[in-house]
Amino acid sequence: MNIKRTHRLALAVAMAALGVSTLAQPRIMNKAGTPDLQAEHWYSIRAVGEAEQKAIEVYIYGEIGYWGITSGDFIRDLKSRDDGVSPVVVFFDTIGGDLFDGIAIHNALTALGERATARIVGACFSSGSVAACGAHRVEMADNALFMIHNPWTFMAGGSEELRKMADMMDKALEGIVASYQRRPLTIDETELRRLIDEETWLTPSEALALGFADEVMAGSLPQVSSGAHGKILNRYRNTPQAARDLLASADPEPEPEPIADPDLPPEPEPEPEPTPDPAALAAQLAADCQAAGLSNVAAVLIKASGLKSQAAIKAQLDRAKAVRDLCVLAKLPDEAVGLITAGLDADAARLKLFDKVLENSGKVEISNKPPLPEDQPAPTSNAVDPGAIYASRKPNASKGAHK
Repeated sequence: MNIKRTHRLALAVAMAALGVSTLAQPRIMNKAGTPDLQAEHWYSIRAVGEAEQKAIEVYIYGEIGYWGITSGDFIRDLKSRDDGVSPVVVFFDTIGGDLFDGIAIHNALTALGERATARIVGACFSSGSVAACGAHRVEMADNALFMIHNPWTFMAGGSEELRKMADMMDKALEGIVASYQRRPLTIDETELRRLIDEETWLTPSEALALGFADEVMAGSLPQVSSGAHGKILNRYRNTPQAARDLLASADPEPEPEPIADPDLPPEPEPEPEPTPDPAALAAQLAADCQAAGLSNVAAVLIKASGLKSQAAIKAQLDRAKAVRDLCVLAKLPDEAVGLITAGLDADAARLKLFDKVLENSGKVEISNKPPLPEDQPAPTSNAVDPGAIYASRKPNASKGAHK
């Protein structure tokens, strides 16, 4: 069986365009995949206080390693703000993410020595728990949650590539075990491996008893995660209700309506905005679609916008452009019209295209012809054609038969 090199290259380009790791650089991570909503940056670092009261505060609150932002970026930014003497407090409220980024953060915190404190203020799952255990001291809010489990990944490839990946996963597990064992655990390695294999969720008191945490603190610490991340918990085997409640509780409470002061005069009513002209908006959107090369979906965008306002038609046009550009990058331009017509935004289209790329990657070309050597060019139009030779000789063969 031969798989054309061009097919592999096209698959790699398409997967890279969609933000998906290729076989050469597999990502080992938690089971979260890509959440529906994701912060644009998964960490922030700032210096607070002055002189002897100065401290470095770090917030890890997104999916570690997402948006192309790696542990290298994290370590670089931490070093740029660290003066070498101030305490470093890292607040964790994360669903996890790339394992090797988590291990790198773990090692960076270990290198800080006694200055590093991890404060788990909400979710600390998967590679997030690996990173937190690199700190000299781990504090955990009494309403937080800690989770450990085996490494997980996805890939495509032949049997040998899959075997190599399985070996890599086994080695990744050894890295997880070694990271946790830097903590003063109260369990032996056999029990630790059992807890990892069974995907174990720990309450603060359980984490304290096992040695993953040094102190349980009153639940007054800030939570910064998004409740939208709660959807990813459906992918785990043993998700407790406490985990769902934790992420759901991170949604901020709506601010109460201000109470009017009876002694103040009422504020003047704002002037109503002029009613937009639907015909003018439709004409403008059609012209913009033509300029953007999207005339074939102009009617769809007009309907989707409802011709409510300039902002509405601009939003629809921007959506269509983003989806079209993704399809071009994924080498699937014919998918653009369908995805735009379905009303998908760029994030939803990216998932659809990723599924399509994986589906196409399973279609291989079967041939009984031996592969060409790497340095031998493909046959050209001037190559020998046996059929043409036979056709040219057939008339002469017929003349010889009548002699």
